[in-house]
Amino acid sequence: MSYRLPLVPLNTEVFPDGYAAARQRWLALLAGLPFNIDHRSFHCPGAGPEGEPLFTDSAWIGPEDAESVVVLIGGTHGIEGYAGSAIQSEHLLMLAEGHIGLPEGAALLIIHALTPWGYAWRRRCDADGVDLNRNFVDFTEPLPANDGYTELREALFLDDAEQRQRLLADFERRHGRIAFEKAVSAGQYHDPKGACYGGSQPSHGRQVIEQVIEIYALCQRDLAVIDLHTGLGAYGYGEVICDHEPDSAGTQAALSLYGDSVTLPLLGTSSSVPKTGLLDYAWHKIMNERSCYITLEFGSYSTDRLFEVLRRDHRLWAEPVSIELRRQHSLAMLQHFCPADRAWREMVLFRARQVIAQALAGL
Repeated sequence: MSYRLPLVPLNTEVFPDGYAAARQRWLALLAGLPFNIDHRSFHCPGAGPEGEPLFTDSAWIGPEDAESVVVLIGGTHGIEGYAGSAIQSEHLLMLAEGHIGLPEGAALLIIHALTPWGYAWRRRCDADGVDLNRNFVDFTEPLPANDGYTELREALFLDDAEQRQRLLADFERRHGRIAFEKAVSAGQYHDPKGACYGGSQPSHGRQVIEQVIEIYALCQRDLAVIDLHTGLGAYGYGEVICDHEPDSAGTQAALSLYGDSVTLPLLGTSSSVPKTGLLDYAWHKIMNERSCYITLEFGSYSTDRLFEVLRRDHRLWAEPVSIELRRQHSLAMLQHFCPADRAWREMVLFRARQVIAQALAGL
């Protein structure tokens, strides 16, 4: 499969200062596009740090009857929306300036700030501590258990760093690295104060996704869904993570679009371990055999550093602490999920162009 990358200089100025500025720019770029546009805003309860209202926005770009659709999702994990907005904004800018176009019979669906509260407050979760990417489970059935998290919960919230590290290392020594990563990050459903909490009911972002799928009859179209994430994996590299079953049509579709760069958690070839309640699963249910869902994950720092910055974040929000302490930690969160390094940001933009071009060419 051949594809063409736009020969446009990489401009890291598209990385926003925050949620409100990102949304304003996104809407302005959308208004300047020479295509059929259907824009919808989904209000999210709560407000940002300055009292600003919160919205998830979607934009259908292209013919209403498109048989093929590339779906570009940003901000599934709130703070990861910084990079998501940058990628989406750059793509909108290149469309507006005519550097790229849409294949005949294809449309682009862009979903901005799927967890806007977390984006605005520089957190990964929503206002209730819910990780949207663990929220896609059947809440009418018994919820998945994570015995490893239960065993580690007390250690994760210990103030004594030396004792905490000793207990975590002991768990890893007894159960192995994969079991340790699953315990911390695979998802848990009983501790709202802890990381990767899947919630007790469908969250704002889940409701938006379910509405968008119905509004645009996406079950009747060929789909290439790209969910933009940051914070896990090799520094600056965009890993194409596929959570379809290894022998499924979805995995074959992903391989046909993105080639041998595709990694699969279920085969142990990914920087990610298998997880419960992923957003992926909502799309898997409605996809035909020509469609696929991938997470485009841009790495930054080590997995242990990721776990520590999230542990610290949830600890600070679990107890009454000063606004200044939370503000200082939000800077550490931002540095992990969107490093203030021009080279990292250039790598993100280049790799995103590559993967989006592959999806458009393949469809």
